[in-house]
Amino acid sequence: MIHKGDTTSGPDASATPEPKRHARIRVVGMGGSLAPTSVSLVALKVALEGAATAGAETQLLDLRALDLPMFLPTAVPSESIVRFCDVVYAAHGLLWSSPLYNGTVSGAFKNAIDWLHLLGDRHPPYLTDKIIGLISTAGGVNGLQAVNTMEFITRSLRAWAVPVVLPIPRAADVFSADGSVRDPRVADQLRSLGREVARAAHQMSVQGYCDWTDDRGGGRGAQPAVGPAGPGGTRPVD
Repeated sequence: MIHKGDTTSGPDASATPEPKRHARIRVVGMGGSLAPTSVSLVALKVALEGAATAGAETQLLDLRALDLPMFLPTAVPSESIVRFCDVVYAAHGLLWSSPLYNGTVSGAFKNAIDWLHLLGDRHPPYLTDKIIGLISTAGGVNGLQAVNTMEFITRSLRAWAVPVVLPIPRAADVFSADGSVRDPRVADQLRSLGREVARAAHQMSVQGYCDWTDDRGGGRGAQPAVGPAGPGGTRPVD
């Protein structure tokens, strides 16, 4: 798990927004891959468990099951795409999980993100002030590259990325073939991220800000994860 000290990656908080209140926080997990067995999907499910233990209502958006068509800006969106966008927009918090492909997020993940362009006509637009937890899985040790991409996407959609991110290196060694997590430290980190998304989303919903979105003084930097590390290949892990 890595802590990103820069909290300037979201909307302008110079003015205090009106508090918003919701009976229950909803956290939606989006990710996985198109592979039949996806460790990034397993990681996402574990993080959602953490959000649920924090009292959030959770929903999983499995990219393989969604089977979204390629984004076309001029296309009339189908009912399934509109439903997908509605589910994401209705969430107070989100968990994103992508495998690392060629130094960035997977094409399937980016395609789903591109369809969220339809949220530009909503009020507020895009994912304004939503809390997002970021997860990546990598075959080697460079999973942070995908997380960095997701952080840029979070900024562009006017949301807030949780400062603690979770790139999982050497993911094939962390997850078993049956979908379980071999390393209890990683499982704990995933659940902790889910709980933080639920907590911060609740605070944002009630107060209009959360602890780290209201702190503008942090500098950029990261602390190494506690978890599997060391040399590894660069073969993609889904």
